Amino acid sequence: MKEISIIGGDLRIIKLANMLSMGGYKIYSYGFEKTNLLDDKIIKCDKLNDVINKSNILISSIPFSKDGELINATFNNRPIEIEQLINYAENKVIIVGNISENIKNQFENRNNKVIDILSYEELSIMNSIPTAEGAIKIAIEETEYTLHKSNVLILGFGRIGKILAKMLSGIGANVYCEARKKSDIAWIKAYGYNQVEFSNLEYGIEEYDIIFNTVPFIVLDKEKLNRLKNGCLIIDLASSPGGVDREEVKNIGIKYIWALALPGKIAPDSSACYIKETLYNILREMEK
Repeated sequence: MKEISIIGGDLRIIKLANMLSMGGYKIYSYGFEKTNLLDDKIIKCDKLNDVINKSNILISSIPFSKDGELINATFNNRPIEIEQLINYAENKVIIVGNISENIKNQFENRNNKVIDILSYEELSIMNSIPTAEGAIKIAIEETEYTLHKSNVLILGFGRIGKILAKMLSGIGANVYCEARKKSDIAWIKAYGYNQVEFSNLEYGIEEYDIIFNTVPFIVLDKEKLNRLKNGCLIIDLASSPGGVDREEVKNIGIKYIWALALPGKIAPDSSACYIKETLYNILREMEK
């Protein structure tokens, strides 16, 4: 029987652990003291070094960490320090999500093979679906008007931007999409959305009811934020540092929501399935 150790994570990781257990893997876990949702067959370890020593494959949180010091672990009683994991893990395969280069290098210095599962295109594409659905859910809950006929701007036309634009268009929103690359501008035209070039972003920005950001660097700076109309809602879907000057948006009183890790919050079952499919592909490649 193949063995996998799972260390920390959110509800997605619990569901993934259960799926792997049902699929015939022997699963060891650590960092889930606050939940009884793990399958009875899954072995709970009391110490970090114990769970590490049980298997050559370690799976941890997706994303791995918010602060670079602690593993994201929703259900643990005490913090799980990344430094501890680095110190204990040697000659392991470590599968996580959105790990920094610095931490990755520290693991690799101890002869570990680190795999960032979020770097796999198939998972990123599928994760875009619950991210877009979650963003729309937030928009509906945080506004007092319909998305139908609302003017919505999507910053960035990558995986999330494309799916979000399609969903919003289906609802009947007036969809504006911003992009930098000429090829993306061409796709925006081809899909029939309203195009917004980054160089002209400030023109007409006061007309938007909702702005969705998918770009992981500051796009909405002080100047642009101060041109937004009262009541505009900003939903930021980008990873750190996000796409909004958070201090300024607080000062001017525009409603701003930084919505991270939506797949795990909105659709943990589906998200766990996507992770499992990608994980199986990784494990098959490793066996070759």
